[in-house]
Amino acid sequence: MSDTYQCIRYEVSDGIATLTYNRPDKLNAFTAQMTQEVIDAFDRSDADDSVRAVIVTGAGRAFSAGADLSGGADTFASFSLQGEDSPVRADGSFDYGKECARDIGGVLTLRIFRSLKPVIAAINGVAAGMGVTATLAMDFRLAVPGVKLVLPFTRRGIVPESASAYFLPRLVGLPKSLEWCYSGSPFLSDEAHAAGLVQTLHAPDELLPAARAFVRHLTDGTAPVSVALTRQMIWRGFDAAHPMEAHRVDSRGVVWRSRSADAREGVQAFLDKRPAHYPDRVSTDMPDFFPWWDEPEYR
Repeated sequence: MSDTYQCIRYEVSDGIATLTYNRPDKLNAFTAQMTQEVIDAFDRSDADDSVRAVIVTGAGRAFSAGADLSGGADTFASFSLQGEDSPVRADGSFDYGKECARDIGGVLTLRIFRSLKPVIAAINGVAAGMGVTATLAMDFRLAVPGVKLVLPFTRRGIVPESASAYFLPRLVGLPKSLEWCYSGSPFLSDEAHAAGLVQTLHAPDELLPAARAFVRHLTDGTAPVSVALTRQMIWRGFDAAHPMEAHRVDSRGVVWRSRSADAREGVQAFLDKRPAHYPDRVSTDMPDFFPWWDEPEYR
């Protein structure tokens, strides 16, 4: 993907990658191209050792209005079935296992799920459909009070996408997930905050400064490789079948990291009462057992 994006802005400053949805005239609605650009930006942030965290926000008055519906009644059909190939067999039945049949929102959230850097959504304005569900694999959501959010799938004749049936109940519980998704009715960021979807609320001009300060809180004095491993350990351990699964992973992590240059530096800095300067890099120094999971195949 070219460094010059058409639908997003990607800027790195002071250890933070800021990814801005940049279709303000369309309320930052997602197209297939915009989705692919966001995925590419997450590839870049993972590969860039100068990036400690990613903030995602929107240009203009919206965060994202969801899928771009300007294609008319067949928007969802054309948006979902990507590429020149077709999942439709000669007899009219579907081959659901074809790559082109994948929900592109789910491809995006699965990429965010694999991120090795913390991800914070700064929801500056209206968020609808994929504009909400794409944030569910992010670690934290900060928002402006009074912002409208909506999961309108049942009111558009479709179903929740972006693997939201996995992520949303883990964030707000089953009853609230069902209410929001059954009704398709708008709700405010204040309700999202009360339900636990939104971490904190901030005035519009304080939102990005608050997100950057939160990144500093997460990353100052911490080892990048340890943060990368911790993110995957906690996300993947959340619904493990037994604590033994977590025990296997953290045992390997402790063995590997306790012998690392980072661990020596962390202990010595603590004893010296000085800031630590961790030498290990996410791009080159992840442990030999990483990744410890087999990525499921789409079928």
